[in-house]
Amino acid sequence: MLCEPSLRAIACDLLGDDWDRPVERPRLADAIARCPRGQVMAAQHEGREVAVCRTEDGRVFALPDHCPHDGGRLSDGFVEAGRLVCARHGWEFDPATGERVRRQ
Repeated sequence: MLCEPSLRAIACDLLGDDWDRPVERPRLADAIARCPRGQVMAAQHEGREVAVCRTEDGRVFALPDHCPHDGGRLSDGFVEAGRLVCARHGWEFDPATGERVRRQ
């Protein structure tokens, strides 16, 4: 079964974004220190683009900053119910594993 995107994910997809715009990327350690609970932000580590995600309960994860669906930046997404949600089409990921989560 395909995941049902949240209303927020649908709005992000409909409103669009400038996916080619440059993104300021702090070092990974700085992003981890600054990322608030329930948020995601862009960072860089050893020349690679990463998304830093801090869940609502305070756990921090770093994942490659691209959605496998169409390459959108996960750092443009948001955290919802402990999952990292891509703003482009609402795909949800377990930030601990980076695996896509499908709702049952």
